[in-house]
Amino acid sequence: MECSVVAVVEARLGRKPRGLREVMVSDGAGQPRVIRVASIVDGKPFPTLFWLIDPDLNLRIDRAEAGGLIAELQVRVDSDAAVRESMRNDHAAHIALRESYMEPGERELLQDRGQWEALASRGIGGIADFSRIRCLHTWYAAHLVQANSIGRLLEEYWQSAASGGDSVGLSREVQQTG
Repeated sequence: MECSVVAVVEARLGRKPRGLREVMVSDGAGQPRVIRVASIVDGKPFPTLFWLIDPDLNLRIDRAEAGGLIAELQVRVDSDAAVRESMRNDHAAHIALRESYMEPGERELLQDRGQWEALASRGIGGIADFSRIRCLHTWYAAHLVQANSIGRLLEEYWQSAASGGDSVGLSREVQQTG
């Protein structure tokens, strides 16, 4: 990976990235939005595969979370079996995607150490309970790589807020780079 890209990632994270593998999604100007991180970092399982590093998107999500959106979405999840099933499918697809990115020998190493379940049973953002929403940032980072139900609900929320005169909105200038 180019030094300039790593410098941008570092600046957006506010620290040196650990386990950085690649930029998965960039904006229309080529700036990184989502990075992929290794499944083993510093010799330990690391279940969070994708990190959202776009400052504008992070701020939008921070505001939505501060406004209680996770609780609102959780009510919808709790009352809608189809959404819960979709979330379970999202987590299963994410686990398979994470495994597909693992380097040769990593799974065996974790199995030998008795640590494989830390990845095999953890979905988007490393969550174990597939019916709960813990962090919209991790859901949306994963959504920008591989669409998921909570990412779609977040976009619906932004579209609804934008049509109601709210200043929250989402630019569609997303390019897949991975």
